[in-house]
Amino acid sequence: MVDSGPRGTWFDRGGRWLGRRFPERQILVRTGARISVVRLSKRTQWAMALVLAAAGAWAGYASVSYVLHDHVVAAKDKEIAGVRTAYRGLLSEVGEYQRKFAAITRDLEANHGMMLGLVEQNAALQQNLKSVRTELESSQQERSDLDAAREELKRQLTELEDGLHQAVTRNYSLRGDLNSAEADLQTALSERNAAVIESRRLTRRVGELNAEMVELRDRERQAVERLSDHADGLIASAEGVIEKTGLEKEALFAAAGKPTSGQGGPFVPAGAADTQSELAADLAALEGRLTHWQNLRAVLEQMPLAAPLDSYYITSSYGKRRDPITRKWAMHYGLDLGARAKSPVLATAAGTVTQAGWKGRYGRFVEIDHGAGLKTRYGHMRKIFVKRGQAVNFRDKTGLLGNSGRSTGTHLHYEVVFAGKSRNPIHFIRAGRHVFQE
Repeated sequence: MVDSGPRGTWFDRGGRWLGRRFPERQILVRTGARISVVRLSKRTQWAMALVLAAAGAWAGYASVSYVLHDHVVAAKDKEIAGVRTAYRGLLSEVGEYQRKFAAITRDLEANHGMMLGLVEQNAALQQNLKSVRTELESSQQERSDLDAAREELKRQLTELEDGLHQAVTRNYSLRGDLNSAEADLQTALSERNAAVIESRRLTRRVGELNAEMVELRDRERQAVERLSDHADGLIASAEGVIEKTGLEKEALFAAAGKPTSGQGGPFVPAGAADTQSELAADLAALEGRLTHWQNLRAVLEQMPLAAPLDSYYITSSYGKRRDPITRKWAMHYGLDLGARAKSPVLATAAGTVTQAGWKGRYGRFVEIDHGAGLKTRYGHMRKIFVKRGQAVNFRDKTGLLGNSGRSTGTHLHYEVVFAGKSRNPIHFIRAGRHVFQE
């Protein structure tokens, strides 16, 4: 009889624990006015718990398997790729061994065929050697006679071949010399004909070029003469303008830092042809004229050759006059120009403003330095548009006409100064009219 005390005790404790956890339950189901009771016994609850636990365990296992599936598949793919690579390597090695084996097989077959051929040739040679020995043994005397006759024939044949070779060599040599002589003769004749034709063509071309050179020199001389005449006209006109202003050309050029005349031209050796020397001399003279004209033009661009007002009338000329305020005789170093009030006062040439502002009896005053020792001054203005140090261009507005300073009415006091001495502005204005007409 087996003692079941401890087991019964364990089962009892387990049954009491499960009884506390899974007591008998009743579920009330109401359908309309009817109430049904569904009883859940302990065993039913245990079975449901076991089913739920099994389902949970299966779900956990499936989740872990799904998560680890990609890693397992990747590892398997790597193993398969490695196996494939190794398999491909083995296949390539096997193919290489097969190719080498086929090459060795072909070499062995070729060597075998060669050996068979050599064996056959050896057998044939042995047979021939036997027959030759037999013949030699049976007819040595005949062979000696034949050898002597053959040697004699060879000697005679050699002499004939040598003679024939020498004859052929001399024939080829003579034929080559003849062909070379004919070719040289034909080449010389063709070169002579070509030289005659080229000489005639060159003679005609030289004549044409000489005629063209003569015509070209005439055209060059005429062009140089026309340019020289035009340059002389420009120089005379520019010098005439300077003379009309009352300035001395040498003094003006010295103040501008430019030479009064120029020299230059291309170098021509003393032994050159007369026509070339004449043309070179004309070109040198023309270059000197053009240089002088450029210097004159640069000086003219610095000279104030325009009026400072678009429209005006002279209210007081340059020179000795009665003072409009004291009525005493005085020297007037400018030109008074009347016009409508607030008329724009214009720069008569490009330059730099050296003074701009109030200046005693001049009132609102502007002075512009044009370079080459030339300055212009504008007084009694109503308003000034420029400032000291400003660069102005020809016909820029410097201010407005007014009546500031020592003045009896609206007008512009306009002065022209050269090398520190005042000049009559009307001479510059009239000279400028001549320039603009040109």
